[in-house]
Amino acid sequence: MPVDTNVLVLAFAVTAVAAALQGTLGFGLAVVSVPVLSLLDGDLAPVPQLLISLPLAIAMVSREWHHVDLHGVSWILAGRIPGAVIGIVLLKTLSDSAVELLIGGIVLSAVVVIGSGVTVPHTRATRFAAGTVSGATGLVASIGGPPLALLYRDAAGGTLRSSLNAVFVIGILVTVGVRTAADEISSNDVKIALVLFPAVFIGFFLSHNLKERVEGALLRKLILAVSAFAAVGVVVKALA
Repeated sequence: MPVDTNVLVLAFAVTAVAAALQGTLGFGLAVVSVPVLSLLDGDLAPVPQLLISLPLAIAMVSREWHHVDLHGVSWILAGRIPGAVIGIVLLKTLSDSAVELLIGGIVLSAVVVIGSGVTVPHTRATRFAAGTVSGATGLVASIGGPPLALLYRDAAGGTLRSSLNAVFVIGILVTVGVRTAADEISSNDVKIALVLFPAVFIGFFLSHNLKERVEGALLRKLILAVSAFAAVGVVVKALA
């Protein structure tokens, strides 16, 4: 393995906690694990989190499939395609730190605006725009959740979780395909993903009891807090 065993054990625990957060809020696996694991060892993120996010997203859609916002998801998915292309262009034209600072700034700005009380209308344009930003941030830094969570901030928990993860299933497949075509996934990424894979379902199991306790105002506050954490984490990673 390209990473020390003790570091992998710690990464496993972080991944389980992050997966429990996603199972509760609808996003959070990459948001929490990518900045933390990147500081532990650069080989641990962000691609392994992209790979292990797919089975978690599928499990979450299956758990609450009847709450999926199909109309909104379709427009978000349409935006993910140009977003993935934008992400590849950024990766090929800017340095890693410059891209991460840009992504962190975008997400943090959105948190500040929405946290100030601005309501984002659910129109085709806003869904497409959220999908585009999510596609780019997901491909570059594996944090495609915050733009979508901020869009669905006022939705019920079941709708938020199932709709976001329906987008993630398709979006992750697109992102993995684009990254593979661009030779941006290594054999080490796959090895690390396989080691961390069981932690995802430990976290998913833990979220069954947690999700019923997080609704309404608490859910909205946690969305802002976790999104802000994601943005700050990416910025710190870039500066470090």
